[in-house]
Amino acid sequence: MKTTPEHDERMARMTLASVYPHYLAKVEKKGRTKEELHQVIEWLTGFDEKKLQEILDENATFDAIFKKADINPNAHLIKGVICGYRVEEIENPLTQKVRYLDKLVDELAKGRKMEKILRKS
Repeated sequence: MKTTPEHDERMARMTLASVYPHYLAKVEKKGRTKEELHQVIEWLTGFDEKKLQEILDENATFDAIFKKADINPNAHLIKGVICGYRVEEIENPLTQKVRYLDKLVDELAKGRKMEKILRKS
């Protein structure tokens, strides 16, 4: 699925710190925890609690974050629609990774079991 160059650039410049409060509010509103959110982020990126906090404090862009990330080898198993895009069909690699994260947060908020979110079965 094609995204526009403007959309891809916006994804690259966006910071995790700018969307993190929204992610947290979304999952907590649905009865999930900050720890579960961090578990999902760590599964996708390889960033532990300390590294995640550094990234938030640095106000790092998604471009910078995903250049440092150790993307989970099972990330390609993330499928479905988020924000009007089918994540498995997004052609821009960075935009796809950002949308992977969005999709995982969405699944967490919707009450999906953690082992399913983390593609363990």
